Amino acid sequence: MAAQEAPPPGWYPDPEGRLRLRWWDGLDWSDRYRPPPSPSELQRAAAARAAAGTMASRVPPQPAQAGLGRADVEEIISQVRQVARNEVDRAAEVFTERARVAARTAVRDVQPLVSEYTNRVFRWLRIALVIVVLAVIAWFVFQAVAQATFLEWLGDRIDSLGDSSQPIG
Repeated sequence: MAAQEAPPPGWYPDPEGRLRLRWWDGLDWSDRYRPPPSPSELQRAAAARAAAGTMASRVPPQPAQAGLGRADVEEIISQVRQVARNEVDRAAEVFTERARVAARTAVRDVQPLVSEYTNRVFRWLRIALVIVVLAVIAWFVFQAVAQATFLEWLGDRIDSLGDSSQPIG
């Protein structure tokens, strides 16, 4: 069958004989399948075709019918393409900026679960370390004070032994 004789692209009964529809792309069968339409889908399609028939009578004349030459049509097409490109670029910039903001917010707001547990463990370890350091410092201070007091007492006792004016006893 020549390409001019082929049916237009659309959903057709599957040539393999199954109860489904298969997409015909105008040249060959695709790998896209769908179930046959339900009665409600058929009614909506009929209503859409009827509406399209009434709309066809209100379609404005084509550029060639409106007196525009080929150069005018190409100029209009190039302007539409340029506007479309500008809109695509603008949309890409907006989406890129939104993605950056979302990424910054997500990174700032999300705390890994591992860090939550390690922070808890490290907090308790820090508290225990502070308590141990304070205890060691207190022990050294106590030892220094106790040793100084003991040596002062011992010196007083030795001085009193050498003093003969006081009776021992």
